[in-house]
Amino acid sequence: MQGLNIARNGKTVLHDIDLTVLPGKVTALLGANGAGKSSLVLAIAGVLPATSGSIAMDGRSLVGLRPEVIRAGGVAAVPEGHQVLNDLSVEDNLKVAGSHLARAQLDAALDTALATFPELRDRLKARSGNLSGGQQQMVALGQAIIARPRYLLADELSFGLAPVVVARLVPILQSLAVQGVGVLLIEQFTHIALKIADRAYVMERGRICFAGAPQELIDKPDILHSAYLA
Repeated sequence: MQGLNIARNGKTVLHDIDLTVLPGKVTALLGANGAGKSSLVLAIAGVLPATSGSIAMDGRSLVGLRPEVIRAGGVAAVPEGHQVLNDLSVEDNLKVAGSHLARAQLDAALDTALATFPELRDRLKARSGNLSGGQQQMVALGQAIIARPRYLLADELSFGLAPVVVARLVPILQSLAVQGVGVLLIEQFTHIALKIADRAYVMERGRICFAGAPQELIDKPDILHSAYLA
């Protein structure tokens, strides 16, 4: 995306954002709460309209497209807070994510998701709202996997989860990147994000204030401290 500006309730919340997510790479986006990170995810996913600037995937503009069109085109978002359709079963949650696929493709994608998260096999008929937070996040990631994305937007993967659960989920993102998926990771635990990221951005008050190698942020922690204290 280039020169992207986003407004919410009449107020500009993202200013001239330039950010690139490369296929097969993990890109970390860091910053304090309220910096605008989630707004960026919503804009890429088509939930928030761009007031100006561009969002493109492999040369195709995403500006103005409906969220379901963007998702079917290869961009899957995993929102903050392990959001699932609480009243639906785990199986139905997963199948909804692949509603744009042919039956054979959906069956294969479902098998892939369950191979990734075998913990869900015994809970397929369970009401998703009755799952633990970690299991719900597995369902949310499973939905993204079933959508067969070329790009995955993971917003606060670790939110509200125990460290042991986070340690279970993070390698999944790395595995997807190895398979060629471009991953945008927004993560409150910066050490997790910087450990697996190929490139990092820091956002402060709706603007990108750093873009570069993760190691630079590790070597110069003042950059992050400044952004989180702004």
